[in-house]
Amino acid sequence: MARSPLTLAASVTSALPRTGVVSVAALTEQATGRYDSALATLDDGRRVVARVPVDADADRDLRAEARALQALTPGVRAVLPFAAPALLGDAVLDGNAVVVQTWLPGYRVDAAQVPAGPGVATALGAAIASVHDLPASVVRDAGLTMLDAAQVRAEAERLLDRAEATGLLPFGLLRRWSAALAADALWRFETTVVLGGVDTASFLFEDDADESPAVTGLLHWGGLAVGDPAVDLRWLASAPDARVDVLDAYADASAHTVDGALGERARLHAELEFASWLVHGHAAGTEGVVSDAVALLEALDESVRDAPPLAQETITVDDAIAAFGRVPESAAVDTSMQTDTYDAEALSEYTAEEPAPADVETAPIELSEWSPLHTSWTPGRTELAEHPEHAEDDDPDRAARNALRRWTETA
Repeated sequence: MARSPLTLAASVTSALPRTGVVSVAALTEQATGRYDSALATLDDGRRVVARVPVDADADRDLRAEARALQALTPGVRAVLPFAAPALLGDAVLDGNAVVVQTWLPGYRVDAAQVPAGPGVATALGAAIASVHDLPASVVRDAGLTMLDAAQVRAEAERLLDRAEATGLLPFGLLRRWSAALAADALWRFETTVVLGGVDTASFLFEDDADESPAVTGLLHWGGLAVGDPAVDLRWLASAPDARVDVLDAYADASAHTVDGALGERARLHAELEFASWLVHGHAAGTEGVVSDAVALLEALDESVRDAPPLAQETITVDDAIAAFGRVPESAAVDTSMQTDTYDAEALSEYTAEEPAPADVETAPIELSEWSPLHTSWTPGRTELAEHPEHAEDDDPDRAARNALRRWTETA
């Protein structure tokens, strides 16, 4: 039974002693009933949000959210271009945690409603990049999860193994995902601070002076960790029209090297959410969840049956120059702090005439209601448009050098 706003107001006074509540109202957080929430106005004029979980799983996630918000020190918050809720206090109600935090104004945009072009798409790309650029020490000092690329890959492999063990995973998806997990090129990436699978509903927008949408707040931090940056872009499967603009804005704003397989891996993470839903239902013994998951997996299997693999062994200019960077000039060169990057200005005169590569279009997967903050999940269409395959030499470094030679000869 949902707790009344008056009960939550009492929780606020318990979490914030010597503070009075002058008004309170129910608050809908798009969390699909996992929390009872209220917006309260205090006697000093502040507006705060009180949240109480409805079950043990939500309680665990809310406590993780509180730990993550505590990790956002004033120094960290100062470098973020938007606000994050501040944890004001906590209490216990009926054995569950009560968290009181600052209220942030703004509007939200669902993934399926993100349009192409400058605006929401580019603001989201830049905002996610700013989180990924935070130092790993933010996560390490808080004792939160830290994974390297190999561990991210191993976790995905374990998920696929568990999904296969149910005996309910379509063979086509097993083959498709196994091939992606086996493709080394897909898993060469730099881990970053991540939000653990954030979606667009976690971002708050306000229009700036030019009436352009700008991200002003980020609500949900419970998945704060170090891991694969692609996991925070998996929602792009539900926003194919905005995909290119988000990824371009992300790359432009990012201070770290963005790997060429980022978009493909984000798509893989989105598809694997179907497997995660199956595993969840099977482990919980929830027949309805299992039935829904099987139906969704079968629809996905049908839609990708004629699609090319997720991992495309293509060689780009970045790959080629990176390969040259792996050939030392002498044995004494120290590469411990080097990255596979290049000076964009130095290459601009060569690439000015090069046509932009066509982007791969995919039809949307609706995952906007599936996140650590939700217990119900409503996927939608899962069709994938075909895109051309590319063939290259078996040896990545040799292929890269050949590609660079071809590129420089024709520039």
